[in-house]
Amino acid sequence: MRINIAIDGPSASGKSTIAKLLAKRLGYTHIDTGAMYRSVAYWAKKHKIEMNEESLARMLETMHIVLTPSGDVFVNDEDVTRAIRSNEMSLGASQVSVFPEVRKRLVEMQREMAKDKGFIMDGRDIGTVVLPEAEVKIFQTASADSRALRRYNENISKGILSDFDTLKKEIEDRDYQDTHRKASPLLKAADAVEIDTSDMGIDDVVNAVIEYIEERMKNHD
Repeated sequence: MRINIAIDGPSASGKSTIAKLLAKRLGYTHIDTGAMYRSVAYWAKKHKIEMNEESLARMLETMHIVLTPSGDVFVNDEDVTRAIRSNEMSLGASQVSVFPEVRKRLVEMQREMAKDKGFIMDGRDIGTVVLPEAEVKIFQTASADSRALRRYNENISKGILSDFDTLKKEIEDRDYQDTHRKASPLLKAADAVEIDTSDMGIDDVVNAVIEYIEERMKNHD
């Protein structure tokens, strides 16, 4: 039986990395919702669209987002995969996500994608808003220090000049924005299991989630 798996958590907690590896292990499809919000921020910046609800909602009427199985992201046939991964777009995603109309339209897209089951979706309100009926819900977190260090090492490996203290401050700012917004704030679903990955390796996290999924499915049967 194929199910849907929701992974929520703060910025830079490794949700997308774990979701991609889980999807590969389980033969599921990964939907990176964060990439969708980053795409909205990127498209608005590129086309000089004002960051207000009305303007962004109008922009979304002609915006077509495609997420490929390989992890590439296209907006209206433009490959934005690399462009949306900057720290600026991370903060931009948090800015556009505060608008209820933007969230409403992207949530509609996400639900449509996952309606046939067999999907792993990660974000900040998947288990509480987007897929409240998901059979498995994970709340993946980590300390601000460990998340900043991961982001720093990731940037260095890609040749992107970074400052650890700046990254940590950006992550803390993003946490505040995500937990204090009025529209679908970052929350742990009541029936989600929390996994603190601060001192865990990637394989350890994946194995822990797989073990939990197997346990949940056994009880579900």
